[in-house]
Amino acid sequence: MSARRLIAIVLSGLFLIGLGTYIAGEQTEVAVLRTFDEGGAAHDTKLWIADVRGTPYVRIARAGRAWGERLESHPDVELVRGGATIPCSASVVTDDTLQHAIDDAFAAKYGWVDWWYGVVLRRDPLPVALRPR
Repeated sequence: MSARRLIAIVLSGLFLIGLGTYIAGEQTEVAVLRTFDEGGAAHDTKLWIADVRGTPYVRIARAGRAWGERLESHPDVELVRGGATIPCSASVVTDDTLQHAIDDAFAAKYGWVDWWYGVVLRRDPLPVALRPR
């Protein structure tokens, strides 16, 4: 087998894994979090969301995500969920026990896809509470 053919097979496999993961991730609830930049412009980000004890949570998968930095600078956000737009105040969760409960809620809701995203994309995720204003 030629090197070119082997590379094509590997790249095709990676593409199919990525596509399958994306499609599987879209099968369960996906919300939109609207953050605002310094100038007040809105930026929409599609995210998974899970509820723990009646509070919705999202996760910043890894440091440096633009929406996460906007959220930390301007915690007044809007959550678009189930067709409704809810003004919220966002705050990063620092309590270890609550972080574990949030991770468990995401795992229960999104299953193997949450695990796979954790392997591929997440690095020291930060859970974020979204409390209605």
